Amino acid sequence: MTKKEKNEIIQFLTHEFKESQAIVVADYKGTTHKSLEQLRKTAREAGVKVQVVKNTLVGIAVKNSEQESIELLGTNIFLWSQDQISACKVADKFAETNKNTFSIKSGIIEGKAADQAKVIAFAKLPGREELLGMLASVWMGPVRNFTIGLDAVRIKKEEEAA
Repeated sequence: MTKKEKNEIIQFLTHEFKESQAIVVADYKGTTHKSLEQLRKTAREAGVKVQVVKNTLVGIAVKNSEQESIELLGTNIFLWSQDQISACKVADKFAETNKNTFSIKSGIIEGKAADQAKVIAFAKLPGREELLGMLASVWMGPVRNFTIGLDAVRIKKEEEAA
């Protein structure tokens, strides 16, 4: 790899990491190519980006993007997203189905270093769509109760009239 190619990768990752809210570092040693392609497909659907890059290049990009640095050792695959939860969810779900070959090591969430437990905790949080569904349900509660009450009044009036 030439110095120019390395600089291009560093610039690309620096830009991506500045825009992202979560970066997950995982060990993929022993994972088959077919499994990694499945991970990439799942990540693409969730709006998460996945890349295998040299640790030194990622370390420089993390530093340039003004994120808190993390220790990068061994074979790593990096997942990042513009929200805090998506990258964590994709990595955790893939780690559950590939326990022997894929494991979450650490990450960076909102610019701060995060250990494995924190990344997994973020993965267990409900996603944006789930939260919007919960909010809509809460907002619809009073309307639903009002219509049930009106229907009960209507039924009572019909019984009294009969």
